[in-house]
Amino acid sequence: MQLADLTAFLVVASERSFSAAARKLHRTQPAVSQAIRRLEDELGERLFDRSSRDGSLTEAGQLLQDYAQRLVGLAGEAESAVRELQQLRRGRLIIGANEAAVHTLLPLLQRFAAAHPHAIVDVRRVSSRQMATAVLERTIDFGVITFQPAEKGVQTLPLGGDDIVLLTSPKHPLAGRRRVTLEEVGRQTVIAHNDPSPTRERVLRAYERRHTAINIQIALPSLDGIKRAVEMGVGVALLPRRCAVTEIARGHLAAIKVPELGGIRQVRLVYRRTGELSRAAAAFLDIARGA
Repeated sequence: MQLADLTAFLVVASERSFSAAARKLHRTQPAVSQAIRRLEDELGERLFDRSSRDGSLTEAGQLLQDYAQRLVGLAGEAESAVRELQQLRRGRLIIGANEAAVHTLLPLLQRFAAAHPHAIVDVRRVSSRQMATAVLERTIDFGVITFQPAEKGVQTLPLGGDDIVLLTSPKHPLAGRRRVTLEEVGRQTVIAHNDPSPTRERVLRAYERRHTAINIQIALPSLDGIKRAVEMGVGVALLPRRCAVTEIARGHLAAIKVPELGGIRQVRLVYRRTGELSRAAAAFLDIARGA
């Protein structure tokens, strides 16, 4: 059964007239009659009582009317849902990131949300090592990393640079310094993130290469907790500068360069090299490219 035929059937049933239904549908009366005849042939039942002057439905017609209303209604809902998706009113964007990378994403998400307020954004915690694989497997649309992935099926878009800095309380003795050495940091009470990350590995490798120790006395599960502890003077932390841009600007934290940690690294948005992007993902990529 064709939806167009079912629609014609419902209009005839409502108008109780083939000619009135034809006018309402902007079709010829023979075309409407043919639509009804096709339905009757497919079902093997008469749908209208031809002997009745008011176009009464037969028992089979009454039964079909209920189902036809639901089918046509569902078709309308489906069309509306697809149109809403096309307009990003129900689009969904899934991005993989670790906790530090979220701070790079926030300005992009702010612009995306302003342009597409009804789109859903889901940022999921994904290990940096698994990011490219997750993109290729289509479990996420984008990932945020600080290295060039080896996988050939992905490409990256630079989002800006970032460096690991020593964060201290403004009252800390090191707060007025422009730079410090690994040895100087290692003698402080260091607060670290207890979740494995490229930043943590980069710091630990640097200390191994220098054959010097780092005094990690406190490990916390969140960056906000670490920043708050540093601000309170509990200790110091080695974190990407982007994690504390607001606190540094407000004077709540001091950021000191640690040249031995390698300077600025590029933050990258990783996505599939081939394959169609969803409308939400394509819109986000356009915003990222214009950043």
